[in-house]
Amino acid sequence: MLFLSRMRTIEITTTQNVTIEYELASLRERVFAYFIDMIVIWVGILILNTIAGLAFDRGTYKYVAFLIIIPVFFFYTLVMEVINDGQSVGKMAMKIKVVKLNGRQATMTDYLMRWAFRMIDIYFSSGALAALFVNSTSKSQRLGDMLADTSVIRLHPQNDLKLKDILTINTLSNYQPRYPEVVRLKEADMLVVKAVLERAKLYRNKAHNNAMDELAEKISDLLNLGPVPNDRMVFLRTLLNDYVVLTRS
Repeated sequence: MLFLSRMRTIEITTTQNVTIEYELASLRERVFAYFIDMIVIWVGILILNTIAGLAFDRGTYKYVAFLIIIPVFFFYTLVMEVINDGQSVGKMAMKIKVVKLNGRQATMTDYLMRWAFRMIDIYFSSGALAALFVNSTSKSQRLGDMLADTSVIRLHPQNDLKLKDILTINTLSNYQPRYPEVVRLKEADMLVVKAVLERAKLYRNKAHNNAMDELAEKISDLLNLGPVPNDRMVFLRTLLNDYVVLTRS
């Protein structure tokens, strides 16, 4: 079974006409979520089956057990996603969720469509069909997602930054800072700079270039650095290097 080897994203325009970029859940995350849900399902069935065995005689128990296993196994995912805004227990554990690609709230019909095609995507093909489509489509959609116009996203970006990320940049020997005014900024500000640089380099689209331009203009105005160089990426990287060298010396 193939797993996604790199991070992919989608941009969703909300009903307020705001475009938000999300990282798509990888096949690995979706598979792990599936197996976690399978554990939850079978533990639930075992518990309910045990209770039924104690509460009913052997003849009645057979029918009750059948009525317990079928609904729990087949309807667990549908019910969980409907009542829990696109998340089953497995998806909550993996911090991923189902979202509607048009920016609207997913409806009962959307979840029902995804659920109905689980038989084809997952059960009848042992997951091979779902893996093929998730890995090969631009929005990481299996057949059920395509028909429901949904996909599965990460709730927390994989490249979240922490303070220690800045400290991994080595002090540059014989380095002459170009913008000493940068020390007026805070560590949190530089984390933003580092995040914008990384995302602009990774995603290379108009939205991230605009974010880089706006950040460069704002910092230049704040520190009274004058006109911003044409190469915003070099400018921001220089600011970051200057900050690390000046604050660690």
